[in-house]
Amino acid sequence: MTIQETSAAEDAEEVVTYERRGVVAVVTLNRPRYRNAQNSKVTYALDAAFTHAVDDDGVKVIVLAGNGRHFCAGHDIGTPDRDADETFERKAVIWWDHTGREGVDRRLAREAEVYLGMCRRWREIPKPMIAMVQGACIAGGLMLAWSCDFIVASDDAFFSDPVVRMGIPGVEFFAHPWVMNPRAAREFLYTGDRFGARRARELGMVNHVVPRDELEAATMAIAERIGEMPGFGLALTKKAINQAEDLQGMRAGMDSVFGLHHAAHAHNAEVGVDSLAGMDARAVRDASARREGTR
Repeated sequence: MTIQETSAAEDAEEVVTYERRGVVAVVTLNRPRYRNAQNSKVTYALDAAFTHAVDDDGVKVIVLAGNGRHFCAGHDIGTPDRDADETFERKAVIWWDHTGREGVDRRLAREAEVYLGMCRRWREIPKPMIAMVQGACIAGGLMLAWSCDFIVASDDAFFSDPVVRMGIPGVEFFAHPWVMNPRAAREFLYTGDRFGARRARELGMVNHVVPRDELEAATMAIAERIGEMPGFGLALTKKAINQAEDLQGMRAGMDSVFGLHHAAHAHNAEVGVDSLAGMDARAVRDASARREGTR
């Protein structure tokens, strides 16, 4: 099965592909020319793929991957196929369509659905999910990986949330203090630095680091071991751990930061040129590159 998209601008390519390998469903981001940047088409194609995997009783484990050099370079904030102005069937939250709204009403309506809402929806999928990460995992890419149960990374992977450069306190699915410790989260956000795979593993964000050419084999081996467990037991265990995280404040914390996130967008729009403080993907990349060059 493939998850089809028909955007003429995307040359009708499949922005997400789906492959069943025994008890493992491999769901792959497929916009390599844009480093798998996540637009709304990708969000809903991912959701369709995950739903298919949940409905297939033969699938025990889901692997989320990215085609090409990079796992995901974040939200699409500047490709020719950015579709923030398009309407999609809303599935994560019950809220009105964003396209006829203005200001915070517009941004909150969209981001509550395609970013925070969808990641929460995927976090609750009753089958184990493994993020298989190579190259860049930046901002919105973190949200996709953090929605999974754990991460297997190649030794060239790196992780970054540079949106503080926009005056915004982290991405919408604000899991930072839970996927690493709070002091590390502060450094991660305050500096905007890239954390390499081994540093991320030391902090508990990544489970395994392997050579790039062994990434797929290592991930599939773990997925197949998990697949030997009873499916209902896996579902209950996942729910138990999610509940423990929420009792530690994860869900409530995300809600509070989501409000701060939109306060920052509104502030930028009021005092600057736009809600992103005039930053686009290239500007963020160049600023990070300059910083890397001075270290």
